[in-house]
Amino acid sequence: MSRIPRPDTGLPAPAALGASLALGTLLTVVLDTALLWWVALVIGVVAAFAAVAWTGPLVPGGRGTGAVGAREERTVLHTTLVVPTALVLSVVSGLLTAWFLDLSLVEPVAAALGALVGSAAAFLLFHRLSTMLALSFAAVLAAGVIAIAVTAAVLYFSGIPPLATFDRMVEYGTRPDSLVRVINDGTTYYLAAVAVAIGFKMKLFNIGVDGQYRLAALLAAAVGGYLVLPPVLSQIVIIVTAVAVGGAWAGIAGYLKVTRGVSEVISTIMLNSIATGITAYLLSTDRLAVEISTNNIGTPPMPESSWVPGIPAGFLGSDDRIFGFVFLAVAVGVGYWVMLNRTRFGFELRATGESQTAAEASGVNVRKMVFLSMLFSGMVAGLVGLPQLLGSSYYYALDFPTGIGFIGIAIALLGRNHPVGIVFASLFWAFLSQASGILPFDGIPQEIAVISQATIVLTVVVVYEVVHRWGRRYQQQQIGKQLGTTAGSTTQETETVSPVHGGGSADGEDTVPDSDGKRGGEAQ
Repeated sequence: MSRIPRPDTGLPAPAALGASLALGTLLTVVLDTALLWWVALVIGVVAAFAAVAWTGPLVPGGRGTGAVGAREERTVLHTTLVVPTALVLSVVSGLLTAWFLDLSLVEPVAAALGALVGSAAAFLLFHRLSTMLALSFAAVLAAGVIAIAVTAAVLYFSGIPPLATFDRMVEYGTRPDSLVRVINDGTTYYLAAVAVAIGFKMKLFNIGVDGQYRLAALLAAAVGGYLVLPPVLSQIVIIVTAVAVGGAWAGIAGYLKVTRGVSEVISTIMLNSIATGITAYLLSTDRLAVEISTNNIGTPPMPESSWVPGIPAGFLGSDDRIFGFVFLAVAVGVGYWVMLNRTRFGFELRATGESQTAAEASGVNVRKMVFLSMLFSGMVAGLVGLPQLLGSSYYYALDFPTGIGFIGIAIALLGRNHPVGIVFASLFWAFLSQASGILPFDGIPQEIAVISQATIVLTVVVVYEVVHRWGRRYQQQQIGKQLGTTAGSTTQETETVSPVHGGGSADGEDTVPDSDGKRGGEAQ
């Protein structure tokens, strides 16, 4: 490909993007008439990626620098890691898009749209994927392979065929009704993981998300059940109540941290126990609860004006509904990203998390940041129970889901505290939980999914840390080489401009040393 002559003129980025989209989509459509749709799509996306790579040097303002300003283009690591990773991600994005669209569209249209998405991803990833981000993807892939291998080994030595088990889980987990449950559970997991991630960014371990969301859900359900309000206003009051309760409960741990130096791990664990006791005390027929059924009590069912309408999942082939709270989860994710990367508070949050001493020396009020971080983490935690509360059960009862806060810790680690990474981690976790539901019917222990989840979290943390440290060292070496090259070229230019022989001045006149041994002359 490199031997094909390139034109001397530059190529505008929109033109290069349009050419890659046209090539990948048209080639997929043509090959789809003679090959399997996924084979045609892979060939089309690969061809689009090859075209993007060929035209890459012609696009102004394209790739070449990393996050810290180091030149990455044509380095060994970039050629052997970044480019293949970008190619794999482009193909995978196209295949996943086509598979998802095939649930509601005809196969040729789904394949064409998948090729369009894959070709667009090829252009963006080739020009924007940095070495450190590629290393992160490589770490996650390596952790996934290790987790699958460990799970397969456990199944094999237990006398259970691994391939048949994995195939059964994938078949059940990709059914239309299962996909709806995966999205609904993933929405709840995402909110819990973002709540944990806010604390992680400050190097704070908010282990109390579980107690915060359960107490917030109970009081919000009581407000919604006893206080009848018009639609929209009712949902706003319930959401505000949940956010306020979650933030206040986490704020206690933050206050103890900044005023008394109490570890947030200890205080949040204790607050979890206190929240459990308060919930059990209030969830009584003598206080906030009423009898729901013979063996169950809960808060009064909320009127329909308080419900959040679901999204019909007919496009997935299911009669179930997706929680309408998925839009609020998206808003929380966007707000989390904007807060971290586009606000002064987010900058001070990340700076304090990196080094409290350096942040304090720069004028940052560290104690204030610690308290606000715990407060905001608890406010997001208060939303965790609302998708289930306003989208399915409509009351808080004894069988309300528990333990979601601890799942959020694992998902935050798996998603590396990034809003997009947490999305994929939440869906993956929900998929394993849903797919394992069919295993007991085949005589296979359902705990296989727990083994996979625990193994992949552990391996992601370890492998990512190893790869991240190695990548940092590699990046520092590249910067050092470039600084050395720049310093060498600057020295050479200085020697060329200022002659060192002959002792002459700039205008050709000789210079005479002064009585104190210094040279005269203005040029010197």
